[in-house]
Amino acid sequence: MKKTLLFFSFIICAAAAGAQDMTALINKVKAKLDQVNNYTAEGVLKTDVTFIKAPAGKVKVYYKKPDKFKLKKEGGISILPKGGVSVNTGSMIAINNFVALAAGESVVDGIKTKVVKLLPSDESSDIVLSTLYIDEANLLVRKAVTTTKDNGTYEITLTYGKYSTYGLPDKVVFSFNTKDYKLPKGVTLEFDEGEKSNTPDKLKNKKGRVEITYSSYTINKGVDDSVFQ
Repeated sequence: MKKTLLFFSFIICAAAAGAQDMTALINKVKAKLDQVNNYTAEGVLKTDVTFIKAPAGKVKVYYKKPDKFKLKKEGGISILPKGGVSVNTGSMIAINNFVALAAGESVVDGIKTKVVKLLPSDESSDIVLSTLYIDEANLLVRKAVTTTKDNGTYEITLTYGKYSTYGLPDKVVFSFNTKDYKLPKGVTLEFDEGEKSNTPDKLKNKKGRVEITYSSYTINKGVDDSVFQ
């Protein structure tokens, strides 16, 4: 009996130590992102959703700490899922009260990462679970998979280049299941020729993809609040 109790005590202590390590890692990643108070970025957005005609177009992205984010697309409304999930890097670890659990290691685009599961402590949070794939050597999130209460599960993969010292990606790929897709207000569906707009099964088990390739960032030079109105 004594040996059994000692064994379980060891397991509990090991789990607590692992949680502390993962919390420390998350805080280091946050600290890196906290260098950025605001930015304006330019890039190209491509949307691949079977039931929406949305050609590639130039975008301008604005961010201001702590959580202001705006994406403007030239010549029309950008197609991004609703529900508070965005392609803003900081939003992936914006949870203040959370439990961080070690979930092993994985390789993302040839890079070894630590897998960390974030469980929100706040029951009112829309986020149920976030799984982050963190490049520990460079303190960069290479991939994030987020499950929400009302808007399904989303996956974000990130590629870094000359702005990696700020934790800002050169490319973001946002993937989601179209059955959970909620259109932004004012967007009208445009179906391909031959497809019927009243086909209810067309959204089931299909993947949507939004890709942004950034060409430049202007960092910590100020962004007016009026941009986000």
